[in-house]
Amino acid sequence: MPDDMQAVWLTVLLAGVTTLLLFPIASPLAWWLARSDSKGRSLVEAVVAMPLVLPPTVLGFYLLVMLNPESFVGGLWFNVTGESLTFSFSGLVIASVIYSLPFMVQPLHATFRAVPVPVLEAAATLGASPRDQWLNVVLPMAKRGYLTGGVLTFAHTVGEFGVVLMMGGNIPGETRVLSIAIYEHVETLNYQAAHSLALGLMCFSFLSLWLVYRYTGHRFEVVR
Repeated sequence: MPDDMQAVWLTVLLAGVTTLLLFPIASPLAWWLARSDSKGRSLVEAVVAMPLVLPPTVLGFYLLVMLNPESFVGGLWFNVTGESLTFSFSGLVIASVIYSLPFMVQPLHATFRAVPVPVLEAAATLGASPRDQWLNVVLPMAKRGYLTGGVLTFAHTVGEFGVVLMMGGNIPGETRVLSIAIYEHVETLNYQAAHSLALGLMCFSFLSLWLVYRYTGHRFEVVR
């Protein structure tokens, strides 16, 4: 049981770090997707949405190839920090940010697209700079989008399995998160422990979705 509590803490930490990192990463990306008329927008949208349809093991495999110490990125990280990105918590964070990106971008995309252009134009005529428009007009109108994105990203990261297994394996205290712990319990026929963790995750997932539907009114869907 102490190992399971450690897995709970590691899962919460991973989900929390991933969600916090995605707020500043997804915000400008979602704003550009909502407001740009670039011909390349559809290409960027497709890349962002790929984790929604790509098998997690496929994404995990290519991240494993790209981030191992023999690769350029993984080798650079190893030379700077002395640690490998593969089979480490840092690697899990990078994988989770990529895998959960659409769960943050798409609610923000929908919210930003709903901001009326005349409101921004009126703010500009009153002397508001782009920064002031963003802070005083866009952000207050996008609160529900941020809540939706934050809750969905956190919950989605908590439930990750394939990407986590490929990138992190099953190292207690380092990469053994809840989904991996459940899988391990099933493999060892410890169904009682697996049931306890699985039931907890199921209840958490239900509460997360209820929170989104009840307090934001958002319905998560692929933005086209």
